[in-house]
Amino acid sequence: MLDYTPKEITERTALRINPCKTCQPVGAMYAALGVHKCLPHSHGSQGCCAFHRMFLTRHFKEPVVATSSSFTEGSSVFGGGSNLKTAVKNIFDLYNPDMIAVHTTCLSETIGDDLNALIQDNPVAEGKYVVHCNTPSYKGSHILGFTNMVSGFINYLSVKTDTPNGKICLMPGFVNPGDMREYKRLMKAMKVEFTMLPDTSGVLDTPMTGKYNMFPDGGTKIDDIKGLGDCIKTVALGIQTSEASAETLKKKCGVDYKELPLPMGVEATDEFIMTLGDISKEEVPFEIEEQRGQLVDIMLDIHPYTYGKKVAIYGDPDTVLGIAAFALELGMIPKYMLTGTPGAQFERSAAELLAKYAVEDCTYKADADLFLLHQWIKNEGVDLLIGGTYGKHIARAEGIPLVRMGFPIIDRYIHSYMPLVGYKGGIRMAELIVNALMDYQDSHCEEKDVEVVM
Repeated sequence: MLDYTPKEITERTALRINPCKTCQPVGAMYAALGVHKCLPHSHGSQGCCAFHRMFLTRHFKEPVVATSSSFTEGSSVFGGGSNLKTAVKNIFDLYNPDMIAVHTTCLSETIGDDLNALIQDNPVAEGKYVVHCNTPSYKGSHILGFTNMVSGFINYLSVKTDTPNGKICLMPGFVNPGDMREYKRLMKAMKVEFTMLPDTSGVLDTPMTGKYNMFPDGGTKIDDIKGLGDCIKTVALGIQTSEASAETLKKKCGVDYKELPLPMGVEATDEFIMTLGDISKEEVPFEIEEQRGQLVDIMLDIHPYTYGKKVAIYGDPDTVLGIAAFALELGMIPKYMLTGTPGAQFERSAAELLAKYAVEDCTYKADADLFLLHQWIKNEGVDLLIGGTYGKHIARAEGIPLVRMGFPIIDRYIHSYMPLVGYKGGIRMAELIVNALMDYQDSHCEEKDVEVVM
């Protein structure tokens, strides 16, 4: 399919081919699904909303609910204020959510609809809420949309009183429900009281019961979002994803924060656990120490297969950096690191990570696309690809094994249930990486070299 990708790289400023991202409203919709009895709402056309729902449904293999302002030609010219007003009334009447989380689209942003004014001029019943964030599709990526929605919840709801609640606010970053469950398990083991915003566990990984529930039991409670202003500290995981929202809470309510990389691999998880220990003043329990020891043991066992292997990693910025850090711990070389999300933070962090391990001759870039990654690989190949589904054509064209991690993964199943964070997530990543390399060795070696014991 990609046989005609040229090796010669030319500068492109206005064109993206096989983009390594999707639009802001997808991230905003995902964040809104992580709040209990909250219904995401796309202020734009029905087609936009359908695309965002489809994108998330394909990744999580779960029905994603959302509503739309259903712009027509008239609202596209004169504004969608009346559409939003009618939509809010209909949504509360028909579906009875506790909150509607409105995000804009490129259409409503281009028109210039003032959502803050529209919402303030349209009061709703007591105990019901309408919040919003601005998510123009032609700026940033789904990561920025996720961040903006989290900040929107804080701006509308979080308040500070004179009574600290003894909790931390955990901002999880753009991760799967399986990762969020692992965060909660680790915090409970460390005896840390917390509110996590958002929390999609129990929403997008619900069991089959034979009965449809539009609003599952999971998600952050609205009262807990209000109480974020009384938290003793914010732990913001995924610096490019969560730090801006942590800063929003600090400016509004004075809650100090600590930003950390996603706890992927040994060192980053160590830092997360130590941070929790500093807050709770508790010793690290044996169950966590045991899992750390298991991960280190596995890394030693598989080292002959991972050492020196060159890997290309692509996807969301914090996820790419987390995978790259773990790859370096395995003795691998992150030859290429690429994200489609704009932002100087990614390139700074990538440079610092490579310098820390004294690894040279690696390439990294933000606001890039998978066409460029393919060109890099054509000029100098790698042993492994790690990222989402849209890299599979590169893997096929170049004969490189692909390990699916991150977002989106739309051609495989179960991934969103399995964590990549924490020591447990490290074990999962190690399994996927080494088995892909060993499967490739088995399928490409000569008959005489096929080994039963490897």
